[in-house]
Amino acid sequence: MIGMPADEFKDEVDRLLNRLRSNGYLRSEEMERAVRAVPREEFVTPDSRRHAYRDTPLSIGRGQTISAPHMCVIMCEGLDLRPGHKVLEVGAGSGYHAALCAELVAPEGVEPKGHVFTVEIVEDLIEFAEQNLKRTGYDDRVTLIHGDGGKGLPEEAPFDRILVAAAAPSIPEPLVQQLAPGGLMMIPVGGRGFYQDLFFISKKEDGRIERRNWGGVAFVPLTGEFG
Repeated sequence: MIGMPADEFKDEVDRLLNRLRSNGYLRSEEMERAVRAVPREEFVTPDSRRHAYRDTPLSIGRGQTISAPHMCVIMCEGLDLRPGHKVLEVGAGSGYHAALCAELVAPEGVEPKGHVFTVEIVEDLIEFAEQNLKRTGYDDRVTLIHGDGGKGLPEEAPFDRILVAAAAPSIPEPLVQQLAPGGLMMIPVGGRGFYQDLFFISKKEDGRIERRNWGGVAFVPLTGEFG
């Protein structure tokens, strides 16, 4: 298992965290610990390794990206991830965001243990994400599935938290159905251009749905039946 980011990146991690904190994105000690624990350089392509801690999306090939660190933090903090939560991620990409979630819902030595299920539709990315998660020691807390994430994962539902890392034209109804009462979801909604709105969805205990627009974002488009 690979632990903390390599020493060569320590200063860059510190600078990134300071920037995220000063911009108001980073709010909790748990989130800071997760960012420090997950070595982002292990989830990017070799030619992007030196840019791993820049606060920008990076290409991972196949027309896909690893999200900018600030966006990962915004979504994790917004979802209020806690130990014991069952999480569904739509769009595994390189596996980095799933690893961050795992550090929050299933930190080592803490009970209850949560789990992250992450679904990726691009077959060529499955092996990449799988190797990254295994090499860094998260494959016991993250289950990677090849499939259409817009359909959710009904066999594992309901989920306490759902995060969607690709922009959908509208909120897929299967994801709303698979969200547990009291659960939260974050999803970018919009067209195929480079601007969408990030929606925060909460399901009340009686099943009512509340939606809030958190503002503009830029994600790759969701593909599959609901893309």
